[in-house]
Amino acid sequence: MTDPWATFGADLHLDLTGSAGLRAGLMDALREAARTGRLAPGTRLPSSRTLAADLGIARNTVADAYAELVAEGWLTARQGSGTRVAQRSAPRSSATRTPRARPPRSSPAYSLMPGSPDVATFPRAEWLKAARRALTRAPHDAFGYGDPRGRIELRTVLAGYLARARGVYADPERIMVCAGFVHGLRMLGTVLRERRVREVAVESYGLEPHNSLLNDAGLRTPCLPLDGLGSRTGELYGARGAGAVLLTPAHQFPTGVPLHPDRRAAAVDWARSTGGLILEDDYDGEFRYDRQPVGALQGLDPERVVYLGTTSKSLAPGLRLGWMVVPESLMGEVTAAKGWSDWSSSALDQLTLAEFIASGAYDRHVRSMRLRYRHRRDQLVAALAERAPALRVSGIAAGLHAVLELPPGSEAEVVRAAAWQGLAVQGLSFFRHPDAEVRREALVIGYGTPPDSAWAGALDALCRILP
Repeated sequence: MTDPWATFGADLHLDLTGSAGLRAGLMDALREAARTGRLAPGTRLPSSRTLAADLGIARNTVADAYAELVAEGWLTARQGSGTRVAQRSAPRSSATRTPRARPPRSSPAYSLMPGSPDVATFPRAEWLKAARRALTRAPHDAFGYGDPRGRIELRTVLAGYLARARGVYADPERIMVCAGFVHGLRMLGTVLRERRVREVAVESYGLEPHNSLLNDAGLRTPCLPLDGLGSRTGELYGARGAGAVLLTPAHQFPTGVPLHPDRRAAAVDWARSTGGLILEDDYDGEFRYDRQPVGALQGLDPERVVYLGTTSKSLAPGLRLGWMVVPESLMGEVTAAKGWSDWSSSALDQLTLAEFIASGAYDRHVRSMRLRYRHRRDQLVAALAERAPALRVSGIAAGLHAVLELPPGSEAEVVRAAAWQGLAVQGLSFFRHPDAEVRREALVIGYGTPPDSAWAGALDALCRILP
């Protein structure tokens, strides 16, 4: 008859090597494990039969050791509850002092930092439903190491969604699942270096960590000038060392302007004529308010553009789920750069996202968040119009941030004043490339970041520090 406790209790690692006797050795090992905390108070131990089988010793030896340790107070035994580690208060040495806790680092009361959504709105209930369905339907091979490109279920669903919502030409065989934009860019940096590319042109305003990542891959990052029509892609021909360019054509980060159609065409013409690659960061591509959707640049030439997207803004950055749509000629090299197995994103998270998109929950969530962010955008614009009417707001037709132009020489002072008010905010200069020609003074205001409870306070703090 099977021991009713055979499947209960902690799985123990007990070293009995070199002991004077098995019973004494077992007791010493259990005492030491309890004393040092390796066996926490209340931990249920295996039954005597199970532990004897695990250790290859007689059951009576284990039973006798348990009984003596119960008598000594190291263990407790109760009918129906099994044998457990007893609660013990360790004597405290006079020389031992509890280290004084450091005071918590002061943090701002409000944050208008760009680059993040309101994570409090993550659709937990719908995501949980999708996760349950995905887990129920998951094939056995989903629990293995996996295809380095990612789960085929997610790649198939993404191909349909990106074609429908972003105008991307996306065959599942050309999609690479990754752990976000930075992970994808790191892989591309490796591929470009192996292809002996020396430079990747970047926009004169953008995220410095992206430039640093390319620099770490051994690539130089000259900048393209930027104006009200977006990056001046016609000047790519003058960057003779550039073998690729990194662009945010749907909603330039951080200035917020979409890339003009003529400049989109110029970028594609440059790539075709030189054999270069365009790395398209579809930043904020799904959030638009006062304009028609701007399709992905990749649709103009799928063989010259690598399209990168993520769930960081549409759902939450903590999911660490992104994707690349890669030219067919590049897929083998990108796969090699990632490695022979998919280590980056949980297969179950991928299956959950596939289910979330296929069920229509993703579309519903994006539409809901568009309305929420547009309402916040309108409140921001109205507050600035009332309390700082002399300042111009731009970049507000889409995305999760706005650019507030400041008088020359005032940006650093305003950022310092914000810190005194407990408001976290970034100046435009933070995103400026060292070689940028045009130097603007502005704040980049992320209105997607605060939770609803902090939104009114953040707006008020912002208006108080403006010149």
